[in-house]
Amino acid sequence: MRTLSIPRRLPACAAALALMVLSGCAATPSRVDPFEPMNRAFFEVHTAVDDAVMRPFIKGYEAVVPEPVRNSVSNFFNNIDDLISAINDALQGNWDQLGHDLGRVILNTGFGVGGLFDLASQVGIPRGNKDFGLTFGVWGFDQGPYLFIPIFGPTTVRDGAGWIARIAIGPVGYIPDVPIRNSLYGVGAVDLRAQSASALELADTAALDRYIFIRNAYLQRRRYLLYDGKPPPEPEEP
Repeated sequence: MRTLSIPRRLPACAAALALMVLSGCAATPSRVDPFEPMNRAFFEVHTAVDDAVMRPFIKGYEAVVPEPVRNSVSNFFNNIDDLISAINDALQGNWDQLGHDLGRVILNTGFGVGGLFDLASQVGIPRGNKDFGLTFGVWGFDQGPYLFIPIFGPTTVRDGAGWIARIAIGPVGYIPDVPIRNSLYGVGAVDLRAQSASALELADTAALDRYIFIRNAYLQRRRYLLYDGKPPPEPEEP
């Protein structure tokens, strides 16, 4: 999962809305999505804002900013994500991947102009994509209900807790200059939305129920990452 800190998703709003969902909604029969009526309402709000604001903005961003510059922006934030992944490798005891992620950070930071160039991928060093939500899963914490938070997007209780940890430890949050810090948050949000544009277009064209498509894609990817690409059979829905 892609992670910068909004970390890349307006965490304070997400936490507040998550508490509203957990305290004010009645459960439905769905095991993974007991708050589906509220989640769907939030999804509609999110979609309206995205269609009216973010999609046109991203189209303008892609038209004005050259692709090499956009790639360098993505590489910069990916380099921060690799550092967070290395921390979680250590917390999970995944020493082989820890070596890969640390190697990526050292190479891309030292020789890739602070992470603007992804030299590590060019020489075949794989990314770990580990985060605190996955670490909590490795430690045995249940993922909890699925939640959809406007602006923030899809998550679960466990992953939301992981984002809180991500906010606390993310290097961008320690920048003392508030305008610079907020600018980096904003650029990170734009980059993340631009990176997800093709996937969202697929959801628009391929899904009869876009909400279900996004929910299932999110949960399946998180499960895939949790088990390092070898997930066991999922329990049947009661």
